[in-house]
Amino acid sequence: MRRFQLIEIHEQAWFPSGLRDEITDTLRFGLNAFKAYASIVPLLQGVIDATGSRAIVDLCSGGGGPWLDLARKLKGDGRPLEIWLTDKYPNPGARENVGTNLGNRVRFYPEAVDAANVPRELHGFRTMFTSFHHFPPEEARAILQNAVDARQGIGIFETTKRAPAAIGAIFLWIVFLFVSTPWIRPFRWSRLLWTYVVPVIPFVLVFDGLVSCLRTYRPEELREIIERVEGSEYRWEVGERAAGFGWLPISYSIGYPRESLADAEKAERQSAGLSRPRSG
Repeated sequence: MRRFQLIEIHEQAWFPSGLRDEITDTLRFGLNAFKAYASIVPLLQGVIDATGSRAIVDLCSGGGGPWLDLARKLKGDGRPLEIWLTDKYPNPGARENVGTNLGNRVRFYPEAVDAANVPRELHGFRTMFTSFHHFPPEEARAILQNAVDARQGIGIFETTKRAPAAIGAIFLWIVFLFVSTPWIRPFRWSRLLWTYVVPVIPFVLVFDGLVSCLRTYRPEELREIIERVEGSEYRWEVGERAAGFGWLPISYSIGYPRESLADAEKAERQSAGLSRPRSG
């Protein structure tokens, strides 16, 4: 099954912002209800430890992605991570829900953020969950290049896949979201209207879900994109990781400066007394 660079309805500039927020809230609810990315916590924590990162800059966050679940499990240098959620189309309504559940651990960046041109003041390990497939190869390469140019690590994680099983799972997931809509927070009567009376939200979720599967990069395609990124001093890892709840494997691509790993290893040796300064 080859990759198609199609469009997803909710990411279009002309799509009503209110409906877009309803959809990203629904996606956030589903990702956290199923703990869809729970299995990558050890992998992501290992990279955070290796790079010494104290902050996460999440790109294309929508309504908050899987962070209601992940933020409770990840730590930076023995302390809770500072997590910034960013998006080209910020969802201000999600701020209240995330803040209520996580307090100051997670913050929404108020301005629009282009994943290929991240503001310099946003320092931290960059992440993208179920969003990298939105970008055609050249734009995808630009996102990675921007991270390399800024000397920031980056992790790409996708639950979607170009496979019949993944497409079938999309329909089951949408049925769950359809039934669970009254419990999505923040509660909005408009969400009930656009789900049950005029089913715009279910239609967009099904359409965009199918398109997401058809757009998702396979590991070998991620490697091809990475090969065109300039900056050989980066370490890259590409692969798949098993997921729980019957989910299909999560594909991932992680890159970070080799010097970060060297510094972390040196600090670990020093703390263990294995590396000491020489006396004159």
